[in-house]
Amino acid sequence: AGPGSSYTVGTMSERFDCHYCRDPLHGKKYVQKEGRHCCVKCFEKFCANTCTECKKPIGADSKELHFKNRYWHDNCFRCFKCYTSLVNEPFMLRENNKVWCSNCTATEDAPRCKGCFKPIIAGDQNVEYKKMVWHKDCFTCSQCRQVIGSGSFFPKGDEFYCVSCHEHKFAKTCAKCKNPITSGGLTYQEKPWHSECFICSNCKKPLGGKRFTAVEDDFYCVECYKECVAKKCAGCKNPITGFGRGTSVVNYEDESWHDYCFKCTKCARGLANKRFVCHNGKIYCAECPKRL
Repeated sequence: AGPGSSYTVGTMSERFDCHYCRDPLHGKKYVQKEGRHCCVKCFEKFCANTCTECKKPIGADSKELHFKNRYWHDNCFRCFKCYTSLVNEPFMLRENNKVWCSNCTATEDAPRCKGCFKPIIAGDQNVEYKKMVWHKDCFTCSQCRQVIGSGSFFPKGDEFYCVSCHEHKFAKTCAKCKNPITSGGLTYQEKPWHSECFICSNCKKPLGGKRFTAVEDDFYCVECYKECVAKKCAGCKNPITGFGRGTSVVNYEDESWHDYCFKCTKCARGLANKRFVCHNGKIYCAECPKRL
């Protein structure tokens, strides 16, 4: 803004009358504007510019500032927000003809923190996510309220969780160790497990993607099941695993056989699902004991 005077003020030494009220001006203070002489009172009434801020005339005794066909008293030319005088200072003319200092303009135009709703100005550390922005210290976990800042987080709707709180609130819990499963894992009988928890009870090797046998609450790989758990066939003396050939098992008293090993001791006829006779601890078909 610059000085806005387009008239001169002085004390009349000649004989002139006021252009408006016709009162004599000799020896009185007068204003000359556009070739016309007038008294101070008529100047304010007919010629003075109106202050954009206070809406009152800018009298001949007042300092006037102007910018883009707008006029202010010098003491009205202040920042709309902080009231700092803007005479000889940088300013911005904003809506409703209000003038703002550069600092208040920068603050007003700055994005607002979604946490504290205060402006984020140049130099502030901030976090941005999906067109939203926070001061770094305002970006906190919805559960524990600790500052997440620039750390890892998990969004859930309008809420954000640190890694620890997300694990305890949303992650599946391992059926064995009861700790959260944050990545990987597997499911057995509709229960989640860490891959490192779903292991052979004997050799401790992981069972994910491998054949295994469940015995009550324990799991065994094929080799350990054969060696440590499986019953031995009374016929061939090898473990009965339930894998491959001979998945059917014949049980009699305290002994077990592969179905293909359960046969007559004398004629070797298969006896699975057939009548048999036990004689002196050996198995015979219904016919062979008569020939002994």
